[in-house]
Amino acid sequence: MGTVRHPAVAGMFYPADQQELHTMVCAYLKEAVTTEHAPKAMIVPHAGYVYSGPIAASAYARLASVHNQIKRVVLLGPSHRVALYGLAMTSADQFATPLGNIPIDKSAFSQISDLPQVKILDQAHELEHSLEVHLPFLQETLSNFTLVPLVVGDTTPGEVAEVLERLWGGSETLIVISSDLSHYNDYATAQIQDKRTSSAIENLQPEKIQYDDACGRNPVNGLLTLARKQGLHATTIDLRNSGDTAGDRDRVVGYGAYVFE
Repeated sequence: MGTVRHPAVAGMFYPADQQELHTMVCAYLKEAVTTEHAPKAMIVPHAGYVYSGPIAASAYARLASVHNQIKRVVLLGPSHRVALYGLAMTSADQFATPLGNIPIDKSAFSQISDLPQVKILDQAHELEHSLEVHLPFLQETLSNFTLVPLVVGDTTPGEVAEVLERLWGGSETLIVISSDLSHYNDYATAQIQDKRTSSAIENLQPEKIQYDDACGRNPVNGLLTLARKQGLHATTIDLRNSGDTAGDRDRVVGYGAYVFE
């Protein structure tokens, strides 16, 4: 399939100009708190950068100490445009952003291609922003890496966990789950609901995250299922909503950043 570019993302969710995009992402990262403790996995939001960029940066800034160590990023996000069952791989060789191209790790796909819940479905990737908004952050924080992009549709936490377990790897592999939190509540209601969801994530309780709690609940719940098995510890490092960043407070979208160590 060659190179996949995402015109629906560049210009709508982040700047299409290379220098402007670089400047914006670096500014978000500079404002974030860094730490020497790098996560094995993260949950980060996927809205337009003016809304969720600072929250996403709070997680990506923590990769500074391992920017040369991480060589593979397994990136899962929910499908917004194409209805599908299971998880969708791509036949593309690379994804492109204004910052350059990212090679797709086809060998990783071969590790999961025999699973019945996994298939190649290029249509699921063509206009999907839940994965692509994270690519510039990864390009600015990591040195050289390959990407394992998976769009997640209707599936179970166990099926997602099975895929993640096969791709888990060691310190060279980072797991990134893309998800926003509650949608279109008033500010106060969103705060209550999102704090409840954050508590479920911190306590590795996928059974407590329901349909309206997170648009990426399927990949989130898959990660929580495996994190519990792997004995990981989850921490909320940022929790805000669009009323805190760039929107009004009548109808907000929640954003959380979580790290798993």
